[in-house]
Amino acid sequence: MSDIVEIKVPDIGDAKDVEVIEILVAEGDTIEAEQSLITLESDKSSMEIPASQGGVVKSIKVKIGDKVSEGAIVLTLEAGEAAAKGGDAKSAEKPAEAPKADAPKADAPKAEAAASAKPAASAAPKGGSGGPVDVTVPDIGDFSEVEVIEVMVAEGDSIKAEQSLITVETDKASMEIPAPQNGTVKSLKVKVGDKISKGSLILQLDAEGGADEAAADAKPAAASDHEPAAAAEKPAAASGESGSAKPAEAGQSKAAPAAALETDLKPNELPHASPSVRKFARELGADLRKMKGTGPKERITQDDVRAFVKQALASQGSAAPAAAGASADGAALGLLPWPKVDFTKFGEIETKPLSRIKKISGANLHRNWVMIPHVTNNDVADITDLEALRVTLNKENEKSGVKVTMLAFLIKAVVAALKTFPEFNASLDGDNLVLKQYYNIGFAADTPNGLVVPVIKDADKKGILQIATETTELAKKARDGKVSPADMQGGCFSISSLGGIGGTSFTPIINAPEVAILGVSRSSHQPVWDGKQFVPRLQLPLSLSYDHRVIDGASAARFNAYLGALLADFRRIAL
Repeated sequence: MSDIVEIKVPDIGDAKDVEVIEILVAEGDTIEAEQSLITLESDKSSMEIPASQGGVVKSIKVKIGDKVSEGAIVLTLEAGEAAAKGGDAKSAEKPAEAPKADAPKADAPKAEAAASAKPAASAAPKGGSGGPVDVTVPDIGDFSEVEVIEVMVAEGDSIKAEQSLITVETDKASMEIPAPQNGTVKSLKVKVGDKISKGSLILQLDAEGGADEAAADAKPAAASDHEPAAAAEKPAAASGESGSAKPAEAGQSKAAPAAALETDLKPNELPHASPSVRKFARELGADLRKMKGTGPKERITQDDVRAFVKQALASQGSAAPAAAGASADGAALGLLPWPKVDFTKFGEIETKPLSRIKKISGANLHRNWVMIPHVTNNDVADITDLEALRVTLNKENEKSGVKVTMLAFLIKAVVAALKTFPEFNASLDGDNLVLKQYYNIGFAADTPNGLVVPVIKDADKKGILQIATETTELAKKARDGKVSPADMQGGCFSISSLGGIGGTSFTPIINAPEVAILGVSRSSHQPVWDGKQFVPRLQLPLSLSYDHRVIDGASAARFNAYLGALLADFRRIAL
């Protein structure tokens, strides 16, 4: 028996209308209790809202850019018997609570209150007008050993009360510690990567006023300390473990990478990413500074980190990170700088940002074109009889609603060709060729935001009608923006068809780590000599791009010729 429950935004303190900047799950996903669902961001911090129980995501009620407050519905969850371990349906209406200790713990999103209430650092004046003042970490709840991820001031800086000094981060949220009063930074006592707790010395300040004024300035901060303290406790409760242990464990694993990658950052130059993405990057040893975010406001996502690491690994060597993070001006390749032109001098212009898909696919295509030695073999296939068969099948299956396209025949023919020429169903791994014993065929789908490549899994085990149904369904999901990463993984060979648009031939770019891709252009009736006369035949242009490190020209010509023969007489598939 399964129940549909609503997962709502829990108590996030006084913060209201906080923007959703990231959705971390999709409809149909199976999630666990405490798994992050969405990321919220205010002016001062970002945080992730965890699931109060496990189950299957039924529907998502928010989208990126929405403003949410306490009680807003995030998603509906189908909580069955297996999911009941994460909490009953009633618990979905309130945030998960940590075990009771001496002081009650709150929920992860309460960290937002810490940001909105701005936990002020404590100032301990040492007397004397304008004398040095020790600025320490205020009460941040049960947390200890919280990591410093950003130092926002430098020695000699003049600062004002409530100006942010440092940013600290837990597994679920980040928050800024502001100054309690005006003054000049005399000496900094912390650096990026340090672990701090309540009472830790942040810096020494030459206060603008005397001891009495400094103490007076500190009072409002002390009065608000209780709210930030409760707020900062929340991430610990959401983690399902004790508040002090969890950040300490996370900090131990992140200290070395953080120090190695971010210690030379200038104030306010920390890359724009959520706490979970920072942790993910540190675990992989990836430098966030060398990445360009594809999320809202150029926020770095986990997909950006994965793409960066894959590109670095593909580069094979110490030059990989530099190549992956290099600017697009060609300087890293020893080329002339990209021309900088003020286009407004010549007329009116409109600037339009690239879609997220084009940003990601563009970087991948660039890498593939540069790293793979492409050669393209062009040929034609006589599909006169095959087209007649396709029309007949569609008439016979008109009531079923299944429409057979030429793509379904192409996928089936490609599988047969891959079985005959197994080096085309392979991937290059260093000096080894990985020959695959399965046949997953990707096809390029045109969407409003750019091309994506869904994959038909185990195409060798499926008939024409089943393949036609799956391609139609996947293409629709792609156009609607609902295609999942799983739908686009595991491909062995890709097909890029422009038959519905036009063209006579083109050079498709190989979809690494595959070693070949088939481009298909628009078919047309051409006069063909049959030995006695010219007869009209429907000709389909084929453009086969292949990795010349793996495949030579003769093999590519044989593959294309064999594929053309299969399409000309589809009965050969059965042989």
